[in-house]
Amino acid sequence: MNITKIEPIAVSLPMIKPVIMAGEEVRQADNVLVRLEAGDGLVGWGEAASAPTMTGETTASMVAAVQYLAPALVGRTAADIAGALAAMDGRMYGNHGAKAAIEIALHDLVGRATQQPAHALLGERRRSRTTLLGVIGGGDLAGDLRDAGKKKGDGFAAFKIKVGVDTPASDAARTRQICELLGPGVLISADANQGFGTAEAVAFVRAVAGCGLDFFEQPVAAHDLAGMAAVVAATDIAIGADEGIHSPADIARHHERGAAGGVSLKAIKLGGMRAVVEAARLCERLRMQVNISCKTGESSIACAAALHIAAVIPELGWGLTLTHAGLRADVTLHPIPISHGSADVLDRPGLGIEVDEDRVRHHRIHTAAQQAAS
Repeated sequence: MNITKIEPIAVSLPMIKPVIMAGEEVRQADNVLVRLEAGDGLVGWGEAASAPTMTGETTASMVAAVQYLAPALVGRTAADIAGALAAMDGRMYGNHGAKAAIEIALHDLVGRATQQPAHALLGERRRSRTTLLGVIGGGDLAGDLRDAGKKKGDGFAAFKIKVGVDTPASDAARTRQICELLGPGVLISADANQGFGTAEAVAFVRAVAGCGLDFFEQPVAAHDLAGMAAVVAATDIAIGADEGIHSPADIARHHERGAAGGVSLKAIKLGGMRAVVEAARLCERLRMQVNISCKTGESSIACAAALHIAAVIPELGWGLTLTHAGLRADVTLHPIPISHGSADVLDRPGLGIEVDEDRVRHHRIHTAAQQAAS
């Protein structure tokens, strides 16, 4: 079964409501889908979100990257995923989002061809149901309290509060009120998305001491390991790294410098599903906590990939963040179901979802790279 066609498709998907975070307001989801076709007519799908402040990639750059990578992959045996990854790295440096979308599509295609769920291609399944983090990020206290109360009522037991959007004192006051509403016995995190300086982050953690916050993600700039370590030293709240993690070496550096006690792992940052699984295994060896996450606005395609990853990694103490529920329109016939704040692992072949190509066409946008190619 050889790869015969690789097509990048840029889409813009409407959000139910904006997600407000430091340095970014996601009002629509601009993603790139990859449609990968084999000689027998089978099709696999992958996806990566535009994330210029996290990966340096936009929809236009990912479309161009997929088009540039395609000649290194067309004609190859689809089942040789490791070989495909090596061929992509040999042809193009970086561009982890574009490569992740292709690699996810390969797992979908090979899983369908062999009648195996994607997680079976990654390792032994360790869990069949995964706790999800409900993201609270509307940017205003009243709206965030309503959202937190609704999610708690729906059965969520893990939460992520977006901070770094106001002063440390204001964000801390909002966080404390949300924590009070959610109460004990749940996992609560805050995520600054690099929005604070070191002194501001220290002020925030001191202001939220004792309110029930379990971990605080990416308080300062991704490259500022000294700042991260200073925040670690200032609090008993566990500190996590997200935008600072793009490779196993990044994980090791954060561990060695005492800059984080856990990490958020994304396929678009590491280059695919297999790289995330390997990174999670490294975290187990280093005794670091793990959150598996999709980028805000990714559809059930990327979320299915994250769910398969979550099924096989050794530990998942900081939960799984799926983002498709924030979309007003998905690209699948049936979006991944969420029940009582959890999601069941998909055991159907491939990613276990069915893409609706009519919906894809409806939400498709054309980038300069696609127009030039046509």
